[in-house]
Amino acid sequence: MDTDTRMSDAQARGVRYARELQGHITWLDTFSGTALGVLAVASGIYTYLGVSSLLDENGAMSVFAAIAYSVAVSVGIFVFWSYMMRLFPAVRTAQARIGLLAAMGLGSLAIVAMSSWLNAAALAGSAAVEQHLAETVQRYQTSLERAHEVALSGQALERDVARTRQGFEDLSEQEATGNLSGLAGRGAVFRVLRQKSSELVALETQIAAQTPRVDAAFTQGNALLSRMRALTVESGAVEPRSVEFSELAVQLQGLITQLRQLSVASLVERAAQDLAASVVLPELDGATAENRGDQAATITSVLDVLAQRAATLEGAARQVLALAPPPEVSYAPISAADAVILYAGNFVPSWAGAIAIDLLPAVLVFILAITHSAIRSGREGAAVEDTLTLAELRAALAAVRDVENAMQTTPQHSGPAPDTSAPQSNPPAETDPSPPPTDAAKIHSLPGKTP
Repeated sequence: MDTDTRMSDAQARGVRYARELQGHITWLDTFSGTALGVLAVASGIYTYLGVSSLLDENGAMSVFAAIAYSVAVSVGIFVFWSYMMRLFPAVRTAQARIGLLAAMGLGSLAIVAMSSWLNAAALAGSAAVEQHLAETVQRYQTSLERAHEVALSGQALERDVARTRQGFEDLSEQEATGNLSGLAGRGAVFRVLRQKSSELVALETQIAAQTPRVDAAFTQGNALLSRMRALTVESGAVEPRSVEFSELAVQLQGLITQLRQLSVASLVERAAQDLAASVVLPELDGATAENRGDQAATITSVLDVLAQRAATLEGAARQVLALAPPPEVSYAPISAADAVILYAGNFVPSWAGAIAIDLLPAVLVFILAITHSAIRSGREGAAVEDTLTLAELRAALAAVRDVENAMQTTPQHSGPAPDTSAPQSNPPAETDPSPPPTDAAKIHSLPGKTP
């Protein structure tokens, strides 16, 4: 078998391969449009649900607006992918394909912008809002615990104040027995020590009075947090739950502010500063000048000790004040569509489904493009008459017969009518006794066909 024969066999196989693919495409075309319409309608339905969640009102105009938008999205998706499924497989040049690919990318972005995110809002909108509520509860819990921690650190200063107060009381007892200044009794030194001890007792009482209020605020805050957590997982529509959640958030924010104000660190700091700065020195009551000198020296020593204790107490209060304050938290209600975008990372399957329902026809476009390219490759190098199917050949023969019949009947009716009164001098021409050619003869007479 020579080279020409082998090439003819390869071309024949390519033609059969292309004809087989063309038959599959013809069958698939019978329902491709219907399938594309179903996808477009489904996307429009979810787009309607997403748009409805964004509209503030539920009146007839809002419903009409949502329907109009969803219908426009469905029509746009159907028309766009219909263009792509017809035109992209048909083009052959690289420039045309690049241009259509750019148009397809731009159209896909437009579809995602106008439809896919709304589809995701319809698919996972309620879950995204619940996620927002849960995140907000977590932030409020962190803020409440931090405010309570700072308040407890301030309450812990009560022990420092009590220790300082106890020190002055011990010194006063020593002065009363004469072990401090050498003069037994309750003289000037004793009164100075008792004066500061009384101030510290008053401060200690104020700090102790704050403890029940701190505990009550923290307990109430935990109760509110418990209710807010329950709202995030309750069944039913998320909108009424969001309303109640917002009310509880306002109350909890007030409790956190109250806990911040209950911290006594600033009060202790000011009291420590006043402890050494405001000292009322009593009149020395010693009987002799030597006794009065001893009292003055003892009072000076007491004032030095007082300054040291005040500095220590002030330093402890400043350490509490230097603690990081609780983070500011505020709850802002959010729509389902915004929640889906804000927490997109937590709802990847919903986003994938929302985008896939809109961009799935892109896969069909590439499948058709590959198949049409294979069909063209199979028919490459084959003559036109070699690619004709039997039905196409029959249609061509029928068209040839119609043309021949038209050519035979047209001259008989276009000329003048024959004169039947004049005698005919010439005998009629002899007719060809051979029969007309058959269809098989016409087939063999076509170019490229050999018997």
